[in-house]
Amino acid sequence: MAAMGERNRFRWAWWLLAYVALGLGLVGIFVPGLPTVPFILLSAFAAARGSARLERRLLADPRFGPLIGDWRRHRSVPRRAKWIATGSMLASALLMLGVMLASGSHRTWMVVLPIGCMAVVCAWLWRRPEPPANR
Repeated sequence: MAAMGERNRFRWAWWLLAYVALGLGLVGIFVPGLPTVPFILLSAFAAARGSARLERRLLADPRFGPLIGDWRRHRSVPRRAKWIATGSMLASALLMLGVMLASGSHRTWMVVLPIGCMAVVCAWLWRRPEPPANR
């Protein structure tokens, strides 16, 4: 019973995290380098603990609902989402490298670090299974 009390006590924090993650995910649609899917999954996770209304809306959304359902049921990511994420990360990495080279900056760590993080995320993403064909 303590777990339910804990959940109710921090419901506002889950609610806040759900909406902040959703906002970041939506911004990520338009901003290269800012991921969308992980923030939407985080939003759904937090909404399940703090906002049943938001959780229902996310699950009913034609773009995000199937991704969330696949993740919850199978811990899987569709191949199309993997390719889109990989392409976005590659475009962001090329943009960062281009800006660094054009500016003549000597702070290569400011480019290498985010590209390294993107490479780790990309490797993790491609290791996730794909959803079953008969979903």
